[in-house]
Amino acid sequence: MEIQQTDTLTLRKAHLSEKAIIWQILQDAIEQRKQEGSRQWQDGYPNELSIINDMEKGYAYVLTENETVLAYSAVIFDKEPAYEIMEGKWLSDGDYLVVHRVAVSRHAKGKGIATRLFRQLESLCLQKQVYSIKVDTNFDNIPMLKILDRLGYTYCGEVYFRGGARKAFEKVLTEQP
Repeated sequence: MEIQQTDTLTLRKAHLSEKAIIWQILQDAIEQRKQEGSRQWQDGYPNELSIINDMEKGYAYVLTENETVLAYSAVIFDKEPAYEIMEGKWLSDGDYLVVHRVAVSRHAKGKGIATRLFRQLESLCLQKQVYSIKVDTNFDNIPMLKILDRLGYTYCGEVYFRGGARKAFEKVLTEQP
């Protein structure tokens, strides 16, 4: 099993027994997006089936502290069909990690957990010798846009995902000395 551990946080594949916890985290994130006036995740996606599909495909990852789930994300080391056509240009053409459905527990908000999740994903990529992370987000998802900016992601253009335009970002990784 792939496990990345830094300090007291552990990134690992989610267990089926954690589906209800993950769904609660996603529901809280959906509600937060709504309260912030965002249209993202206000159309029935993601839902419980999204989590089950992620788990079945091996994409479901959690960031934990002492086995308490703090964050969830789909972590996909595969091509994203929606990324094949873009208005703009990616920084690289090789293998990449796709990050979807990032959500942090309401009990861990404001503690930099999403930032730490992305740093753990960078380490996981390097371990797998994958040197690019690609992610998209809604134009009005200000918290995610700030995280991507803080972590050095480059805006590459727009992709169309689930019927709408989304901002697309990439970070090219280098080996750490």
